[in-house]
Amino acid sequence: MNVKHYSAAEDDIPYMGLHIEWRGAHTTLGEHAILFFALPGVGNVGKVAIEGINTSHICHEIARLHHTALPPLATLDEDGLLAPPHLTLSSIESVTGKRVLSLTGTSQPLEPEQQGTMAREILQWLESQGVKSLYVLAGLMDAPTRKEVFVVASNAAHRIDLESSGVDVRRDEPRSGAIGLAALIASIGPLFNINSACAIATTVGSSGDVFASQRLLEALDGWFDLGIALPSDIQTKLTEKLAALAPEKVENLVGELTESPDAFYM
Repeated sequence: MNVKHYSAAEDDIPYMGLHIEWRGAHTTLGEHAILFFALPGVGNVGKVAIEGINTSHICHEIARLHHTALPPLATLDEDGLLAPPHLTLSSIESVTGKRVLSLTGTSQPLEPEQQGTMAREILQWLESQGVKSLYVLAGLMDAPTRKEVFVVASNAAHRIDLESSGVDVRRDEPRSGAIGLAALIASIGPLFNINSACAIATTVGSSGDVFASQRLLEALDGWFDLGIALPSDIQTKLTEKLAALAPEKVENLVGELTESPDAFYM
């Protein structure tokens, strides 16, 4: 694979921890409808949602975002090569022909100051690449009987646009706020001319609430006509996901999930 590198210093970005590794022949993000961002969190709702659309649609890795603030854990990538810690930026071709970008990873900086630095650098680089719309995908722990999806905006004008388009926008949740890199990405986007918001699905909070992820994608699909809903063979997808997380109990867990989404615990 052809790999090109980009240093934040090349465009006079004032923070020096970000390094872009372009993958294949890519050198820009190109035209796209929206960018989704998620990290492991409550119920892994956002992370599983992005993994779902990445594996269910035509997907190409565009770039890897390396940052000195990420925990120093190198892992083997899909080519069996030792890769430094990074976020993966991918391009998804949806069934409606719209091009969607996803940005995800497995870790984030441990210190709040480092999280702030990394969030600012990523957003400044995304702004330079023409990103205008960014949604952080996340889960909110709640009772099993509550199955809702809603958006929390970070800009008043953007919120009005969303509400006028029929999007379920909340002004009173999450009551305790949000913390971490994803929360910063969702909240400070307007400082970089990006309409950023958080799309949230309620979850029981288990380690991989696939049903909450599916509800989240279906809601986003309905609001924005993106063509990214998970395919109908959800049980196969569940089996693959559970095989990686709990290989000794796959069939029983899949059976429970199929019978009762409320009982999603791993």
